[in-house]
This record gives sequence, C-alpha cells and structure tokens, in this order.
Amino acid sequence: MALIELKDISKTYNTTAVPVHALKNVNIQIEEKEFTSIVGPSGSGKTTLLNILGGLDKPTSGSVVIDGQTITSMKASQLVDFRLNKIGFVFQAYNLIPVLTAIENVEFIMLLQNVAKKERREQAENLLIDVGLGDKMDVRPSQLSGGQQQRVAVARALASHPSFVLADEPTANLDSKSAEALLDMMEEMNKKHNMTFIFSTHDARVIKRARRVITLEDGMVKDDK
Repeated sequence: MALIELKDISKTYNTTAVPVHALKNVNIQIEEKEFTSIVGPSGSGKTTLLNILGGLDKPTSGSVVIDGQTITSMKASQLVDFRLNKIGFVFQAYNLIPVLTAIENVEFIMLLQNVAKKERREQAENLLIDVGLGDKMDVRPSQLSGGQQQRVAVARALASHPSFVLADEPTANLDSKSAEALLDMMEEMNKKHNMTFIFSTHDARVIKRARRVITLEDGMVKDDK
C-alpha cells in the first residue's frame, strides 16, 4: 500500500464571481522514503495540493488516504491530532516561536504530544546535533541565520516522528550556500531516518535533487517522472 494516495482530487474555489478550478481530477501515489518535488508555474495548484496533503484544506471532491486512513472524511478535531502525529511541516518563513530557544522550538511539538520532559529533551538534542546545530541549542531564532532557522524547522518537523514531511518552498529565503547545505541535510535525513520528503518548489536546486518530479499545470498533473 502506498504511503499517500490522492484519488480524483478536485478543488474549486467559489469566492469570486467566476469559480476557480485549482485542481482537476488529480491522482497521485507516493511511497515511503520518497524525495519528491511538486513543481509548476504560479497558479498551477501546487500550494492547494500541498494544503490538501497536509490536511489544511479539503478537496471539493475525491479522497486523500494517508497510512491507510482517509483524512478527507475526518472531523476537524481528528485532523488536528492526525497532523500533529503524522505530518511534519517546513515553511518558507520558518515559523519558529521567537521567544523560545532552538531546543525549545524542537521540543514544542513533543510537548503537544505529551512526551515526557526527559525524553523530549534528549530527542531534541539529538535532532539538533543531526542537523548540525549542536552548539546553538540555547539560542533564540533572532540570533540565528536564515539557514540555521530553517534547520531548526526541519528538526522540529522530524521531532513528532511523522510519516512524512511537507516542505513549502523551504529554500526560498536562503542564499545559495545555505540552500545547498539545507538540501544536503534533508537528503541525509531522508537516508538516515528513511523520512519521506515532499517539496513544493520553484527552486531548480531542489528540483535537481529530487528523485521524483511531479509537474502541475492548470490544476492537472502534466508530468510525473
């Protein structure tokens, strides 16, 4: 069974006078351990697809099955728990909590999961060491570079032991050196932890690293290779 299965996904927004068909009958299967990029021009449906994959938005029709569970039929409260325990998120803007240190940001997800204090501290330390920030554990986000903040965000995404990580334009705010270092680290996490990564990106550097590239155009899958 595939880790993720999108079946006949369509999404229409009726917020304007003319309905916007963001996705049209999209069918995609994603297996465990994939390192996949979703690409396409602005307006192609990438963000909508990522939001549906992450349970942040519901399709107008079709179903999303993750780890054998149909998330499109879940209630809002069930989706909150599912996202917390099954999906790691990495955002373009990092979305770290500014008043917390790096290690506290990583611990925060495990705090929500009711992981014991000693266990979550130990796991957070190990993750920050894995992403090359063993010497920055007690530093707040404002004192970190963009690349370092995004590394903390990746560590936080992995802290919940998710089934997969969704990364929305993770390199967009980074210089070339930081972007390449981040991608090196994500590839290492993919291999070391068998973590499935799904990127939404315009960045040629990310696309080059991906082992599978799904191209969207006008809300439909144009290419998948």
